Amino acid sequence: MAARVAAAVAAALLAAALLLPGAAAEWTLTKKGTVVSYDERSLMIDGKRDLFFSGAIHYPRSPPEMWDKLVKTAKMGGLNTIETYVFWNGHEPEPGKYYFEGRFDLIRFLNVIKDNDMYAIVRIGPFIQAEWNHGGLPYWLREIGHIIFRANNEPFKREMEKFVRFIVQKLKDAEMFAPQGGPIILSQIENEYGNIKKDRKVEGDKYLEWAAEMAISTGIGVPWVMCKQSIAPGEVIPTCNGRHCGDTWTLLDKNKPRLWTENWTAQFRTFGDQLAQRSAEDIAYAVLRFFAKGGTLVNYYMYHGGTNFGRTGASYVLTGYYDEAPMDEYGMCKEPKFGHLRDLHNVIKSYHKAFLWGKQSFEILGHGYEAHNYELPEDKLCLSFLSNNNTGEDGTVVFRGEKFYVPSRSVSILADCKTVVYNTKRVFVQHSERSFHTTDETSKNNVWEMYSEAIPKFRKTKVRTKQPLEQYNQTKDTSDYLWYTTSFRLESDDLPFRRDIRPVIQIKSTAHAMIGFANDAFVGTGRGSKREKSFVFEKPMDLRVGINHIAMLSSSMGMKDSGGELVEVKGGIQDCVVQGLNTGTLDLQGNGWGHKARLEGEDKEIYTEKGMAQFQWKPAENDLPITWYKRYFDEPEGDDPIVVDMSSMSKGMIYVNGEGIGRYWTSFITLAGHPSQSVYHIPRAFLKPKGNLLIIFEEELGKPGGILIQTVRRDDICVFISEHNPAQIKTWESDGGQIKLIAEDTSTRGTLNCPPQRTIQEVVFASFGNPEGACGNFTAGTCHTPDAKAVVEKECLGKESCVLPVVNTVYGADINCPATTATLAVQVRCKVSGAQAA
Repeated sequence: MAARVAAAVAAALLAAALLLPGAAAEWTLTKKGTVVSYDERSLMIDGKRDLFFSGAIHYPRSPPEMWDKLVKTAKMGGLNTIETYVFWNGHEPEPGKYYFEGRFDLIRFLNVIKDNDMYAIVRIGPFIQAEWNHGGLPYWLREIGHIIFRANNEPFKREMEKFVRFIVQKLKDAEMFAPQGGPIILSQIENEYGNIKKDRKVEGDKYLEWAAEMAISTGIGVPWVMCKQSIAPGEVIPTCNGRHCGDTWTLLDKNKPRLWTENWTAQFRTFGDQLAQRSAEDIAYAVLRFFAKGGTLVNYYMYHGGTNFGRTGASYVLTGYYDEAPMDEYGMCKEPKFGHLRDLHNVIKSYHKAFLWGKQSFEILGHGYEAHNYELPEDKLCLSFLSNNNTGEDGTVVFRGEKFYVPSRSVSILADCKTVVYNTKRVFVQHSERSFHTTDETSKNNVWEMYSEAIPKFRKTKVRTKQPLEQYNQTKDTSDYLWYTTSFRLESDDLPFRRDIRPVIQIKSTAHAMIGFANDAFVGTGRGSKREKSFVFEKPMDLRVGINHIAMLSSSMGMKDSGGELVEVKGGIQDCVVQGLNTGTLDLQGNGWGHKARLEGEDKEIYTEKGMAQFQWKPAENDLPITWYKRYFDEPEGDDPIVVDMSSMSKGMIYVNGEGIGRYWTSFITLAGHPSQSVYHIPRAFLKPKGNLLIIFEEELGKPGGILIQTVRRDDICVFISEHNPAQIKTWESDGGQIKLIAEDTSTRGTLNCPPQRTIQEVVFASFGNPEGACGNFTAGTCHTPDAKAVVEKECLGKESCVLPVVNTVYGADINCPATTATLAVQVRCKVSGAQAA
């Protein structure tokens, strides 16, 4: 099967490659007058049931120049639909002032989907959460009197309806809905309302009914959905969000289809989080459990996460979004997740007739073992899903007189109800690992200059109050930063008599981080985390006789994106005292405070060529807080993705040619001892061949000379396959809607394929026995055979691809080694060969 599937995939890749970037495929999916409806089994296009494999790609999280390649790659992965939210605060940053340019060009993005002959799902919301700043709601909504977000509240409903109707009309004007011949077949109103419905009680039901009626009244001609619900008003379809919707979700309205709007391909991460992965096997298992029980649409959230550019991420959310998706942050396929799911899609689509129209039946085959069957006897079609839902317990079951081995927590697809053509736990596609490379052209002229922000004094601020003000009301979400400053007088008797005692400032804050200064001297930093509602900044400082000046730069790492109390979320200093004085604790909370929103560099756009010229720059020094750094660099050759490695810095913002790359926070160390994210994506679309301006704002302490511009490759590829995988999977091909058996595949093999224009130049690791770890981090376990590396080198070096048998005799392995798993693990490195490079 592996060879046949690989050949089919290669043909698909070739076909896609023949479609030049920007060239449009022939639009075949809808036409003027197309009817999109549904019955209890699926969405229907012009009365015909269909299967929908969808992937979430958010247009603002990638530049438009990447969209076509992303959508094409998704299609290669077996998808026929692309899903996106609509981002209200990106499109209406001020009341009645709309923006649809650049990364926010929604119509252009939908046209890219149409040009690639794919359907679209548009989740209008307009509350979206999405780990997006403020859940997509514009900040200015908070300043409307008596407003309550997402409630049976007239001020909110008025603004929500106005925006929804505006978006719908814009989509209609561009003829984007399927009845107009466009790609949109499904739309969403609201988003995961069940999470806050308990806070709304009866009024929540009234709000949902209003939202459903308002949405349907727009007359878009395609169904509406409400996600993460078991029931929805009227004709609106309730859908599931989660990891295992086949087993955790109950659809209460049996006249509506089972749709899965968010199958989480990983877990979004926040600063301080360790790496969060979800295996290809678990995703595939969840998909087949859902389809086995009648599901007909799955949307992978995310299929490509992209980047939270600028200040668009929600509180504490990483700049790189869902990097563990089937396509990583840079748009490269993450194997085996991408390929394993692609094979799943192709298998199910090849037998769609039995699945969509067949008679359903269900059998219990033992404890934790099930069979879900779909049969069309008149067409001699039969499809079965054999499930083993037990954890850690592989087993063999008897189904219709035949024995089938089913690994733990896996599903096997049986074409003709007897031929295993796919199992979720048997991964035959290769693995891949990223590598980062510093190029000569980016390391040249690594000369930095700097400008340090001035530390404000109380008397020079314009906004003064007795107590510290709430942060968001001052910044209006136009900046992460708010200066708080106060001054106080001390006499000699106030200061500690002992030299080993220093005064300590204690500040309770509901912001996300803080930098402190006492009499212009750097005191230290403090921070919260996603899980904590507040933090305490507690640092010793030096004070003097006379006037003392305290200045605190408070920062927000994005606004909260969810919760019934969203409109009420506050940030900033809640309490401030100085301890350790000879005269006792000094309470500064009511001392009188000055405020300055935004940085001087932000106000004058120091990150642009024009704004930069307004400042006096000097040669850079290390470890200076609140400092802007700049240098120029040339674009690396080739088309590999580009990143900036910020490991030598601490916390701040990155800009390239005036574009906000995003927030970095490498000083926030995880329990594993490293930053959550140290490299940050610079899309090539932001660059020019020579003289690119890189601007860094460092809040804390850093060494700019250590910043690296690098390229990214997935040239390290791996296989990890056991000889003990039962050889039940057969070679097959699609023939008139059926899977036609060709021959039994009696051997297990691993295939390695280099990226285009590269060959296998090095065998990094090879072991047969009980190897451990993952691609890029393999180690030889017990039962290791030393001959494995030589065998792989002979078979693979210098080739674009190679096929490795997974048989113990080939590698000289001792089959009598106790508890051997007879597993082959290989990692090779692909490079451009000398001839190709020339």
